[in-house]
This record gives sequence, structure tokens and C-alpha cells, in this order.
Amino acid sequence: MSPARPTTSPVPPVFAGHGHVTFLGAGPGDPGLLTLRAVEALAGADVLIAEPDVLDVVRDHARAGVSTPELPVVDEASAAAGVPVLRDAANLVMEAARGGRRVVRAVTGDPGLDGDAGTEMLACAAAGIPFEVVPGVATAVGVPAYAGVPLRDRQGTDVRFVDARTADDRCWAEVGASDGTVVVSTTLDAVAAAAGELVAAGRKPDTPLTVTVAGTTTRQRTWNATLGTIAQVFKQGKILPSPEGHRPVIAVVGERSAPAQRDQLSWFESKPLFGWRVLVPRTKEQAASLSDQLRSYGAVPHEVPTIAVEPPRTPQQMERAVKGLVTGRYEWIAFTSVNAVKAVREKFEEYGLDARAFAGIKVAAVGEQTAAALVDFGVKPDLVPSGEQSAAGLLEDWPPYDPVFDPIDRVFLPRADIATETLVAGLIELGWEVDDVTAYRTVRASPPPAETREAIKGGGFDAVLFTSSSTVRNLVGIAGKPHNVTVIACIGPATAKTAEEHGLRVDVLSPEPSVHKLAEALAEFGTRRREAALEAGDPVTRPSERRPGARRRRTT
Repeated sequence: MSPARPTTSPVPPVFAGHGHVTFLGAGPGDPGLLTLRAVEALAGADVLIAEPDVLDVVRDHARAGVSTPELPVVDEASAAAGVPVLRDAANLVMEAARGGRRVVRAVTGDPGLDGDAGTEMLACAAAGIPFEVVPGVATAVGVPAYAGVPLRDRQGTDVRFVDARTADDRCWAEVGASDGTVVVSTTLDAVAAAAGELVAAGRKPDTPLTVTVAGTTTRQRTWNATLGTIAQVFKQGKILPSPEGHRPVIAVVGERSAPAQRDQLSWFESKPLFGWRVLVPRTKEQAASLSDQLRSYGAVPHEVPTIAVEPPRTPQQMERAVKGLVTGRYEWIAFTSVNAVKAVREKFEEYGLDARAFAGIKVAAVGEQTAAALVDFGVKPDLVPSGEQSAAGLLEDWPPYDPVFDPIDRVFLPRADIATETLVAGLIELGWEVDDVTAYRTVRASPPPAETREAIKGGGFDAVLFTSSSTVRNLVGIAGKPHNVTVIACIGPATAKTAEEHGLRVDVLSPEPSVHKLAEALAEFGTRRREAALEAGDPVTRPSERRPGARRRRTT
């Protein structure tokens, strides 16, 4: 029998009068690179003090109500003039910890490679404040991996890391004399200068070089060049001069970054929808799994609700039906949407009921998301369509009424006020009596922010997913018609027809009425588009980059 593994509390203990500080590495930018230990620490934090560029990466894992004080901005001009910075990061950290709170101090990459974090650790140690360190994926290691540039080979290539901001002549001379891989942390406008330092120190001008900006995020972009040509590559691409020249980049120098190899290993930037801004006309809650799927294809989903859900104008019918559930009036209840599940659940809570009220009643659900909402409620559906995830698909599997085996012949159907009659008519044809009850009303949502409306009409989105005819009508009504460069993807023929009636060109049609099949079809469209560009020798661009002026405004 193996010895038991030691266990530790996921949240560090806080003793009377003493807090605790966790110095946490948030990685290079991809939220998926946070470690399990980092997620645990964030969940237990009372105070979250994060660098501005990683705040969005870590905030989603912090508990509701966590305090997030802003870090002071160091004004170099004021500091040079002798004006003191009243509250630096170390003071913020220690002030919160002295109050007996659990503090998470999040930094980009790994805390062990962050000089400021090291200084703050020393300050905590001197003040007797307990702390721990949660390592993160170092930017200098994570970004090359996402750029398709392995740093070592089987022969054990020497790897040197250089921070160009602090490197001196001796440092450049040492790495220049080496024939191994050099990873340089620098900024966009300082890459050419760093390349010049390496050439001056002995590296050949034809040594391959990759430069990656916004690494591990969907804004990532990588350039292939050599030490001698990088300045010309930036000039020809109108990359510099740029107001964003100060943006940090990772440059990898050496044969491991040769273009022929990177073309084979560039797994991240070659995703089918890499960097595409995709408009999803649903609420964040409704679009959760769909947005996750789009992210897996490299897209940046942007949820915009086009409908709002309100209670029925006359709630008495819904109240009678819910009471009928309890008194045994129904043999079946059929849910056709997540909103229907939500409406019944809210009515249950109003009456002090829970999932046990479904005992003895068969439950049907249309679609995976509706079924998932029922499971979350504590109810496992008895019937989900085996084929098409729609009302028609549910009818294909619904058993006809049999007076021998079915003691009750009635079905409770809670649904929207604008739902079609397909399911009701089909159930009646199968011999069932149907209580068709309006459980909620759908109304047009409020218009999205002006910035979103401008992006929709101006071609700022690369694609939009229409999941029903109402989403077409409502989006056009509250935000305007998408620009003609935007790829229009529709869930089925009826939705496509509505889109065309509104003057939209339909580019993608889902093979099945499923939001996940729709996203898959869009990804296949993106793959074909990318392959066509590569075959023609053209640069791979997003649809939004085709609009007038888009290339001229693009700097990175």
C-alpha cells in the first residue's frame, strides 16, 4: 500500500493580526495557461492586486466581491523631478496583508522572473508578512511555444535569454559569441536595435529570426526575418513607426526559428478562425458553450443579446399548470428552450418547490443546452431527440399515446409567446392532449453600446452567427445591418431566407439545426478560406481586413 499523499489547504490560513500574500504568475496572456494552484489561490483571495495587462486574465477566477485596487502609475517625469509616488505596489500589498486579508499579487509570466515582484517579496519578508509563490508560464518560454518555435532540439541546443532593456555590452558579446538559440525580450520599436547588437557581437546577418507580439492571445502576430532584414521587413509592412512601438515582443534568434520549420509547427496562428471577431447574438449565459467552441477555433466571440425575456402578461395559466404538475395532471412535460426551464424553475422557487416535484412525470428536452439546464436543476430528461435537435426531431422519437400504458394523456408544454405550432400539432396527432402554456415573452433587447453598433455596420466583425430568424430581425433592428465584408452564418434555411430578405449575403449554412454544428461549419469555411489564400500565395487575412482603409489603419 503506497503512503498517503500529503494534503494542503487550497487557501492559506490567516492568523489573527496577520494576512497572507500569494505572488502569482499569470502567464503570458492566455487565461488557459493559469495553473490549478493559481485558480485555487484566486478563489480564496480577499484582495487582488494585478498588473493591468493580466487583470482580465485572473479576475474571472476570483470570488465575487474581491477587492481590486489599482496599481499606481509611475510617472517617470514626476519621479525625475523628485515628486514621490505615495502608494507603490509593495505598500498596497503589505497594507492589505496587515489588515488580516488574503492578498493575491498577480504578475505577467512568472514571479521569479519579475524584478518588482522580487522586491515586494523582500518587503514582505522584512515586515514579517507570510507569503508564497505560485509559478506561472514564463513569457519567454510560452510565447515561442505558441509561435511554433521550439527552443531546443534533440542535440540539446544552448538557449540564452536576454532582456534587451537591461542588457549591456558584455551581455550582447556573450550571446553573440554563442551559436545557440537566443530569446530576446524587447519592444516592437527596439527589435532592429537588438538585432544590430547581435550582428555587431558576431552573429551572422542571415541568422533566422522570429518576432512575436501579443503572444498566446488571439491578437498574436509573428514575423519571420533574419537579423539583417528585420528592419526592412518592418518598414515594408509599415509596422513602424507606430504609436504602439512600445508593445513588448519576444524575438527568437537561431536556426530553430527558420521559416520552413515554423510553417509546420505554427499550430496557434493557423487555427481556422484565428483572430476573427465573431458576433454571437445571444446573452453570455446562453452562449457559454458556443463561445468556448469558437475560442477553440481561435476566434474572439462577442456576445450581444438580441432578445430579452419577460414574464407572461397573464401569469394565471402558468400558475395553474405548475400546480397541475404537483397534483398529477400530466404524464409528460416538454421543454423546448433554456428559457422555458428557467421560467418553470423560478415558478417552483416561488412556491417553495424543487426538482422532487417532477417525480412520476416524464420529462422531454429539445437540444443539449436545454437538457443541461434541466440536469443543473436536478432533473434528468427521459427523452432527448436522437437525431435532429428540434421540435421535429423530438416528435420523431415521441411515443404515441397508449391508454394501456399511459394512465394520463396530457402534456404540459411551457414555451415562448412566439413559438411555432409544430410541436403542439404533432403531439395532438400522436393522440396526446396538450396544455400549451406561455411561460415567458420574448421582446427585442435594448441596443448594444455605440462602439458595438459601429463595429457591426462598419465591418469591425469578421462573422456573425444567426441562430434563428428572430435574431436576424432583432439584430438589424437594434444595431443595423452587418457590413458586406462580414461573413454571415445561419443555422438553417428559414434563418438564411430571413437574412437574405434583409439584404444579407449568406456565406455559411449549418448542415444541422445546431449551434455547435453552425460554429463547426464556420470553422470549415475559415479553413477553406485560409487554404485558398496560401495556395494563391496571398497573405492570410481576416474578412474585416478587406474593408476600405482597414489595412491602412492596421499597425500590428
